[in-house]
Amino acid sequence: MLFCALAAACHAQNDAVVCRAGSGNFEATFPTGVTVQVGAARREGLARRECEEALLWDKSKLVVATGTAEADVDAFGIDLGLGTPAVTFQVKKAGAACCMTLQIYSLRKPPKLLRTITGGGFFSTADTDLDGQVEIWTNDAAALDGFENLEAGREDLAPTIVLRFERGRLLDVSSEFQAYFDNEIATVRKALNSEELRDFKNSNGRLPPTAHFSAEDLRRTENLQRTKATVMQIVWAYLYSGREEEAWSSLAELWPPADLERIRAAIVSARARGIRAQIDGVSQKVSSGAEKNTEIFDARTLRTVQPGMKLSEGGAEKRGVGITLPIPILIGHRAAEGQTDETLPDSGLLLDLVIDSAGKVRSAESDNPAFDASLKSSTARWKFIPALRADRTIASRIFFIITPKR
Repeated sequence: MLFCALAAACHAQNDAVVCRAGSGNFEATFPTGVTVQVGAARREGLARRECEEALLWDKSKLVVATGTAEADVDAFGIDLGLGTPAVTFQVKKAGAACCMTLQIYSLRKPPKLLRTITGGGFFSTADTDLDGQVEIWTNDAAALDGFENLEAGREDLAPTIVLRFERGRLLDVSSEFQAYFDNEIATVRKALNSEELRDFKNSNGRLPPTAHFSAEDLRRTENLQRTKATVMQIVWAYLYSGREEEAWSSLAELWPPADLERIRAAIVSARARGIRAQIDGVSQKVSSGAEKNTEIFDARTLRTVQPGMKLSEGGAEKRGVGITLPIPILIGHRAAEGQTDETLPDSGLLLDLVIDSAGKVRSAESDNPAFDASLKSSTARWKFIPALRADRTIASRIFFIITPKR
């Protein structure tokens, strides 16, 4: 249950970024002496309504991107399997652009661009199941761009894809997270209306734009479009999780028969031009469901919890010396749609957080009633500089106080 909740949080688009339209900033220095700066772009000393990302070391400066609509630090100092601590920047050049670009830079002098990945609506690096391996979660928005005239800007319809570096190669490892995709499929299937599905299967599948002469015509078209998008989400989920047979079987079950050959070819073409065109290989592994663990430094007791040991157990190794605790990159709370944003207590709210080695919150608990479901959901989008030990990031468990100002 915990894994499904966390994976869903990874998939949810994170619209909170460090800098948007010149507002917001972040600065931190890694132990190697390389500083990361994100903030308003400047011209002749004056801040503009645009963002800039830069790396500084000694007396040198490398501008990663400038004049962008959005700039973000998703992860800082993490081990992505590229042989060097890295920082991951997200950049959106224009506000109306469909996709973000992920740029991965080393944090050793001089910093170097290690990899660029384009075409995702968002990127979120995380040790999803706390097994010591960091994945890059994104959606293949580039594959959906212009596909089947689906609603413009509906990045939530784009298929999820999970990436990971192994021995320097970027692999599609989505098949290792079939539990997440199964949960997504089950949720989407519940949204299918049997009567609307029957109407869709009796349509031509293409659903080209047509004139509407009544409210009933418009409602029927909207139902058909919604059903089409829902069917596509099911097919995408099977296909992107490495189950082609199930994908095409579901397509045959849910799609208008006369249009099957055309839509299958269109799906294959769209997938080929998306993010998968940038990867180096595809993992053939399927998650066994076996429990995987990594050590977690418990800053509440200054002890390291070894793999297989519960966080509440005693006997953990006391190794608090030389460890730097997590530092926030971006935290905040926005009330869910239809809900009011309750004010936090002035005295602050004490949270018990587990933060993975990529700086993402894997669990959040509090005894305070003010810690409601909406605020707990927000913690899944928080970003931290993870705990450091000997210049390497580690998972940790900490007490963390949030206040209205923070």
